[in-house]
Amino acid sequence: MDPGVVPGALDEPPLISADMHPPVDLAEDLERFNARLATYLKPEDITRVGAAYVFSDAAHRGQMRVSGGPYITHPLAVAETLAGWHLDAHALMAALLHDVMEDTSITKEQIAERFGKVAAELVDGVSKLDRIEHQSFEEAQAENFRKMLLAMARDVRVILIKLADRLHNMQTLDAMRPEKRRRIARETLDIYAPIANRLGLNALYRELQELAFRHAHPLRYRVLSKAVKGARGNRREVVSKILDAIRQALPAAGIDADVKGREKHLYGIYRKMRDKHLSFSQVLDIYGFRIIVKDRPTCYLALGALHALYQPVPGKFKDYIAIPKANGYQSLHTTLIGPFGTPAEIQIRDADMHHVAESGVASHWLYKDETTLDQLQKKTHKWLQSLVELQSASGDSSEFLEHVKVDLFPGEVYVFSPRGKIFALPRGSTPVDLAYAVHTDIGDRCVACRINFETMPLRTELRNGDRVEIITEPNAAPNPAWLGYVKSARARSKIRHFLNTRHAEESAALGERLLSHALRDLGLALAKLPAQAWERFKRASGARSQKAVLAEIGLGKRLPAIVARRLAEGVESTNAATEARGKQAILIHGPEGVAVKLGNCCRPIPGDPIVGLIRKGQGLVVHTHDCTAIAKLRSERGNWVDVEWEADIKGMFEASIRVIAKNVRGVLARIAAGIAEAGSNIVNISMDDDSGEATTLFFTLQVTDRIHLARILRSLRRVPEVVRITRYVDAKPRKEN
Repeated sequence: MDPGVVPGALDEPPLISADMHPPVDLAEDLERFNARLATYLKPEDITRVGAAYVFSDAAHRGQMRVSGGPYITHPLAVAETLAGWHLDAHALMAALLHDVMEDTSITKEQIAERFGKVAAELVDGVSKLDRIEHQSFEEAQAENFRKMLLAMARDVRVILIKLADRLHNMQTLDAMRPEKRRRIARETLDIYAPIANRLGLNALYRELQELAFRHAHPLRYRVLSKAVKGARGNRREVVSKILDAIRQALPAAGIDADVKGREKHLYGIYRKMRDKHLSFSQVLDIYGFRIIVKDRPTCYLALGALHALYQPVPGKFKDYIAIPKANGYQSLHTTLIGPFGTPAEIQIRDADMHHVAESGVASHWLYKDETTLDQLQKKTHKWLQSLVELQSASGDSSEFLEHVKVDLFPGEVYVFSPRGKIFALPRGSTPVDLAYAVHTDIGDRCVACRINFETMPLRTELRNGDRVEIITEPNAAPNPAWLGYVKSARARSKIRHFLNTRHAEESAALGERLLSHALRDLGLALAKLPAQAWERFKRASGARSQKAVLAEIGLGKRLPAIVARRLAEGVESTNAATEARGKQAILIHGPEGVAVKLGNCCRPIPGDPIVGLIRKGQGLVVHTHDCTAIAKLRSERGNWVDVEWEADIKGMFEASIRVIAKNVRGVLARIAAGIAEAGSNIVNISMDDDSGEATTLFFTLQVTDRIHLARILRSLRRVPEVVRITRYVDAKPRKEN
């Protein structure tokens, strides 16, 4: 495999060596590829690309594609797509070599030695990971995407190669088994097509969608394709009339423009029918028109001329020139009512906008001198860097992929900060999403918001043009409930990262208390354990660190008694520790936290006799000693621990009461007033059927302790209409004395 075999003359196919004798169809592919390279690469770069082709062909020699052709046709097709985007020699070499690490014995080091470190890094970024033993397909797929997207964050050429690779695979998918075709097509719709859209590769985005639709839903594709062909004939005259009218109206207004009619893609029509529950006959705008003018001001002049020609549809105008999409796309969109009531969707843009709309981030290579691309490059770089942030905040590859999928579907909600800055957010976003879009600290400390100068709930869905002010508090923290309604990947990942970090810290603190308790029973003190004992335990158990062991104890993944016994091996107990043995219980400092939970079945409050149970994955769960639920758990002896309320415990706890009262007007108001007089808040209220003489009311109240609850009950007994009061637990009431 001599890289010097490639001729330097451009009038011959430089990638074909004299001894290869490729098939006629491959020779034609090579000739077309070389013709593209000759339009923008230097002769020495063409020689390097030729060497990569010879190397790849030799490495794949004897390998065939499922379709029956020689394997080299695939990397050649990928490289040809990249040449159409005018990518550099490094990217083209990587495209030709992108499968050699995965399918042959060639290593990254060999590629780096032969073709340079840059090409080797690109090939490594595109190559799949080796399957990890016992790993499911979904986990392996998620890990592959994680690696690929992070490599893309370092060099966007990685994803351009991968997208070109997926395009050719989709174009030759017919040779695959039906179930594999559907899986690959679904993966393309979920991941690769949205990435192409996010990078502004509009033409590639549409083609991937069409190919994926054809293979994922072949019957629907055929039926819809037939319906569109029929409609095409019926509407040809109408479309021709609209085109002629536009081509006459624009020059009459002094506007020089290139006007093209285009048929909407099948997948776009299908998605509109599916999402809006429409029949094909109801989807009238299957034709669109694109108008390309000389500059930005002329776009708005053309818009005015068209609105004078045909009636615009209210609410269907979008100005993506003033506020570009996240992928850099700029155009004016409007829908007009043409002849016979036919809707006509119009896109108006200038030539530079058209380049970006069709090629997106690839325009960086195609049109290097265009100053209009600076903003697109900044946006792309910002998005790529956000992937690195998502990775650091995500727990595993599956969670990372979930965040990226959310982020890949660009939103169309534009809101304003109090200072007038515009933020683009996913459709359905809330003020919490905006808070995290501004800064992580703003999101973490967010407590309330004002939308258009009115105080609104944080779960309010934002609309285009809203002015949103975020209100923060220094000691606030993210609420787990936010995960139920935030839409952006950034907000979701930051909330999870905060909760996971807090969970780990609280679990470690609880684990330390539990282990100290267990060690005291053995006559040992945690603080005085020698470092050798911890090192010995970590080696034997495979634990990462002492803090990790404590967190696992707090989460119930390790039993404190067993850890204590292993740590105690070879360690002598001290007299002081022996004297303290068994005298102290685990103290409960306050209301429910992350690592310590109060049982929902019995709702213990300070003053109630309590017991603790370590449950795997839940940490320490506290119950009242007579809770009916713990009777089923008596067999878990090793998991029970002694717990007590701290003497000066503070905070509000929830307690439930049942009130039977006479069914008279105003009784609920008088009971609520009695609860308020006793210094309590009502968290929840419900009632049984009130058709009789008496009605049963159920209250969940906030109390400080058992004495406070007794004071509330005494206050309610003074209400004349109250017949009976009980505290109830798990639907089984206990009468208060």
